[in-house]
Formats: sequence, structure tokens, C-alpha cells
Amino acid sequence: MSVTVRVPAKVNVQLAVGAPRPDGFHDLANVFLAVGLYDEVTVTPADALTVTCSGPDAAQVPLDTGNLAARAAIALAERHGIAPDVHIHISKDIPVAGGMAGGSADAAAALVACDALWTTGATRDELLAICAELGSDVPFSLVGGAALGIGRGEQLTPIDVGGTFHWVFAVADGGLSTPAVYREFDRLTAGTDVPAPKASPALLDALRTGSSTDVLAKALSNDLQPAALSLRPSLADTLAAGTGAGALAALVSGSGPTTAFLAADAEAARKIADTLRASGTCRTARVAVSPAPGATIV
Repeated sequence: MSVTVRVPAKVNVQLAVGAPRPDGFHDLANVFLAVGLYDEVTVTPADALTVTCSGPDAAQVPLDTGNLAARAAIALAERHGIAPDVHIHISKDIPVAGGMAGGSADAAAALVACDALWTTGATRDELLAICAELGSDVPFSLVGGAALGIGRGEQLTPIDVGGTFHWVFAVADGGLSTPAVYREFDRLTAGTDVPAPKASPALLDALRTGSSTDVLAKALSNDLQPAALSLRPSLADTLAAGTGAGALAALVSGSGPTTAFLAADAEAARKIADTLRASGTCRTARVAVSPAPGATIV
């Protein structure tokens, strides 16, 4: 017997970052949108906990208990007095270390899969609590759709989305460390008055109504983008290439280095992706639509 769960990537259509807290984290107003790029995680009974991975960038995925999917299985097993003896296989399609929450997505998927495999009967609230313990982005990977995350991003309020939005994601060579990007944010903002993060009413309204991609485009923002560009200046060329190809808006996805481009429609997205692939400013470009459902058994 095995259980397979499909889980989406995310883009932060707004990432407002506050000053560092005493615990080292930052308060956020983080508007998540799940997009149709997916990993699939399959769990199968085994003699011991093992992790394997296939797909693009699989060689960059840790295969020990440091893997978030393995940590998710261990956390659920400990709560229910179960030995975490499963083989976790990750079929990877979300860019690794790309600011699209691929590792967090795998954790949420493993949690849902193990819950089903072991028939633990865990409630949704219990699963979300474990997700929050594992990482700030993991709860949203479980929920999907769209949501506002506050605190570290783990306290979620779902947002209804009134339409379909078309995206292009330019995948960079190599990754960026999220902690390193936050450290650079702190360095760049040192000595300045960093405002408390607040969700943009215009952005929330654009998502809820889904009436105008242009309105959403004007409301996109990412406070971590200057830090990501400081650490990886070449991303500016990628952003310029996508904008020049007709993207309505361009921004770094989360902590990067993946860059996200909002397109007017599916045809425009295809043209932007083709231009980015030919530009030499990224490794590849992927087309996806949003919103997408959260972790789902298939």
C-alpha cells in the first residue's frame, strides 16, 4: 500500500517584511497564491525511514532526516506513538531553493500522505499545527488557494480568488538561502524605520474580484526583492527581459532566485516564457496558472 499526494508551488504576490524581532524572525504580511507547478510525494511502508527524490534538481534535495518531508513524518509519528518507518519518494517539479516553497510543499504533502497511510485521524487543526512547527510556509502548502499569512507567515486567513491568473516563472541557476536574504534585508534596512507589515487592500481586492489582471499587476510587491538583487544582481536582467517581453508585472518570488511574471492571458504567458528561455538570463521558464489547490491525495 502507498499514498501519493500532489502539492503546489507558491508565489508571494505581496511580501511585506517588518523589522527583526527579538527571536530573530520578522513579522510578515505575506499574501500567498498557490500556482500550478507541483511536486508529488509518495509514502510506502518500509523497514526504516528513507527518502528518495527524482526530477529536475533532485541532486540538490537532502535525503536524510534534515529533509522537511522526513521531519514531517517524524513529527506526526511522534504525536501518535508510531514508528516513522516509511519510504518517502519525492517527484520534484517545483524549483529547488527557488523561493517557491518546494521543501515546504513536500513537508505538507508527506504529512497528509502519512496521515492517510497510518490512519491517524489527525484533525485539520492538528496537521496545521505540525506544519507551523516545521516552517513558516508549510501551513500554506497544506491549504493552497490564496491566503494572508501574518506572524512569521504561518497564521493564515484564506482569501477567495475571483478569477484565474497566468504566470511565468524564470528558474535561475543555483539557489538563494532564505536566511541569507533576510540577513541582507536587515543589513540594507539597518538604521531605517521599517514599518509594521500590512496587507495591501488594493491587492486583496484584486484577488477577490479577479476582475482585472492590470489592477493585480500594480499591487504586487516584495520587500525582500532588493536584498535578493543585492546578493544576485543578475536577476535584474531576468526581470528586465520578462518585462520587455510583455509581462504586466515582474518580481522576485519570495526570497528568490526564481522570478515571477504576471501575464495578461495564456498566449501572452507562452510568449514571455519563450523570450525568457532565449534571453540567456535564466536556466528555463515555466508557465503556470493560479490559484491551485493545496496538498491533495491523488
